[in-house]
Amino acid sequence: MPLIVFAVAAYVAGLLAGFSGSILLAIFASVASALAALRRGRPIAIALAMVCACGAFMARDARVHDEQCARDEPRRSPITLVLDDSAAPGEFVHARFEKCEGRASVGVESGSASAGSVVAVMGVVAKSQSGFVVTHAEVRVLRGPPFLKRWRGDAGRAIDRTFRQDAPLVRALLIADRRELPPEMRDRFAAAGLAHVLAIAGLHIGIIAMALEAAFDAFSIPRRKAAIVSIVTIVFYVAMIGAPVPAVRSASMLVALFASRVAQRPTSRWSFVALGALQPVVDPRVVLEVGYQLSVVGVAAMISAGMLATRLGVARLSRLPRFVATTILSTTIATVATGPVVAWVFGRISIVGPVSNVFAGPMLALAQPIIFCGLVLSPVHSVASLFADAAHPLLVGLDWTAATAAAVPNGSIAVSPTFVAAVVGGAMALATIVACASREWALPATFAASAAVVLVWLPFAPASSGMTELHMIDVGQGDAIALKTPHGHWVLFDAGRAWPGGDAGRATILPYLGRRGASLDMFVLSHPHTDHVGGASSVLHAMRPSRYVDGGFPGPATAYRASLEVARRDGVRWTRAHPGDSVAIDGVTLVFLAPDSSWTASLTDPNLASVVTLVRVGEVRMLMMGDAESPEEQWLLDHAAASLHADILKVGHHGSGTSSSEGFLDAVAPRLSLVSVGTGNSYHLPTPAVMRRLAAHGSEVVRTDQLGSIVVRTDGRRIFVDAGNDSWQVPGISPLRAP
Repeated sequence: MPLIVFAVAAYVAGLLAGFSGSILLAIFASVASALAALRRGRPIAIALAMVCACGAFMARDARVHDEQCARDEPRRSPITLVLDDSAAPGEFVHARFEKCEGRASVGVESGSASAGSVVAVMGVVAKSQSGFVVTHAEVRVLRGPPFLKRWRGDAGRAIDRTFRQDAPLVRALLIADRRELPPEMRDRFAAAGLAHVLAIAGLHIGIIAMALEAAFDAFSIPRRKAAIVSIVTIVFYVAMIGAPVPAVRSASMLVALFASRVAQRPTSRWSFVALGALQPVVDPRVVLEVGYQLSVVGVAAMISAGMLATRLGVARLSRLPRFVATTILSTTIATVATGPVVAWVFGRISIVGPVSNVFAGPMLALAQPIIFCGLVLSPVHSVASLFADAAHPLLVGLDWTAATAAAVPNGSIAVSPTFVAAVVGGAMALATIVACASREWALPATFAASAAVVLVWLPFAPASSGMTELHMIDVGQGDAIALKTPHGHWVLFDAGRAWPGGDAGRATILPYLGRRGASLDMFVLSHPHTDHVGGASSVLHAMRPSRYVDGGFPGPATAYRASLEVARRDGVRWTRAHPGDSVAIDGVTLVFLAPDSSWTASLTDPNLASVVTLVRVGEVRMLMMGDAESPEEQWLLDHAAASLHADILKVGHHGSGTSSSEGFLDAVAPRLSLVSVGTGNSYHLPTPAVMRRLAAHGSEVVRTDQLGSIVVRTDGRRIFVDAGNDSWQVPGISPLRAP
């Protein structure tokens, strides 16, 4: 293994130790780096210890600079930010500082801007977990998005025109845009061990490079000329998708490989790993990014798996057995090695991943160059459509493979994303790579196996916060909201949608609640539409709450009748919600405000018979509106106006213009509004006018299509929001705009 690999590893270890803020950990990393290179001589061991220490000091300086930046930048008025997302009134977007590292979340009240724009922001500034949050923000554009951002946006629109119903998956595979992927698709790819397929990295760029190489070979193009054309094509592709960091890192390794061919200078495979891992020399903070960790560890795992395959004599097998054995071996090693990062991010590890990759790999290898050609040829729509049609069966097969693998019982294992699990998992990953790459494999293999057992069976015991939590679970276009009391009792409002062969209850809600050790006490259905009751049967059968509360309005959805049948069969007691009924659990009170039977007698639309629930926690009030529309809002104003004021509003009907009327919002006066809505939904919800209306009423608006699942916590006085990898406190009163 080249010395440069040891040097980069020592530097990265020092950076990680430095960012942790622990001097003892930095000393330990330096000693470990020295011991790892002791066989090469004492001077080299001392040098690597110094490199590790240098990394620790660099990380410390970067951390101090970031802390200073976080103190100084929010004091400026206006604050200059670069937007990660497009901004419009009523939206909640992510941004970063223009002149230093630092993150911001912006609740937009007025103004609009495209993603990538440099903007001046004025509003109410508060500290958050990962930086700060600006609420009631006024956004003014200083500079538009750069060329690469615009190019990526044009590529996304070309994909939408060319690939139609396959566009969300093609966007993920080609330009690393996963925002429009349905949550159930993301969930099944993760459960199947295929999450890497949806993230642009060395795999996707490598497939395109291999396809180019095969085409050049078929036309007998000289190897050196083919390498030059491959370099140009890879650079063009990475630029076209906006040059995301993981793609640039992967492209740099492939370009170096082709350059070595042009120069006819063979180079060690480990040197390419070192090249891809060198980015922290320029930007130390990169080591904290999940993409960096996955790509570097993944490539190292693949190389070590190749060395293991050579020792095992896999090359002597015939073609098909060799392919199967190589694929299973490489994906198994990669799954184990990247397991700690996957566990930290997703909270689980797929057991079926090695097998699912055997089937998914060939389909992806065929689909990737086809959809790439479809994108490049998109200006000639008739030709591009041929590539889109050719790719469709492969994309369907890829999704079917993920769905089939995800449905395997116990195919993925939930693990605890704690610090202890990360340390044990990191030791397991390192030992796995060493065992595969070394001829003296027994000791590291034993250590890796022991660490894996500890990681899998490490008990998950989440600390009690003593707070009430409202979890708006991202189920796409639908509702699923879980209320957790201070002592761990759960109430679920609605259960998301259903689709042929699956539902949000099984795909999303049960894994979400299962990871949190939930025992469901009560299920409340707002109304019998499939996007609210679709997953109810799965949830009721698996969790068997003691009560099923419903408005008693009959609906046409098959899923509704199925949920009632499951409740009857499994002994779940059904009760009807009446205005004025209340339930108290652990100091949390649920009061049902609607529907009234005399009101619903003349109705034909289940939306207008939505169960409306007021949740009281100390001084904090939460209003759950289901899909209630303006007529039911007016009924509430006529019959329960005094009960409508709420700090937190679950916005009715996914932010549709048929709900959230002016008079109703005047009575509620919410400080925080929650919108459950699917990304890129066909209904074009939420309605921009409603978002502007909420912002004009002084309410912070957070949406699942922008932030994923959202958690609101309260102790009865203060309100905290956890969303989009950030956390902040909601102002206690309607604040004034900053000057």
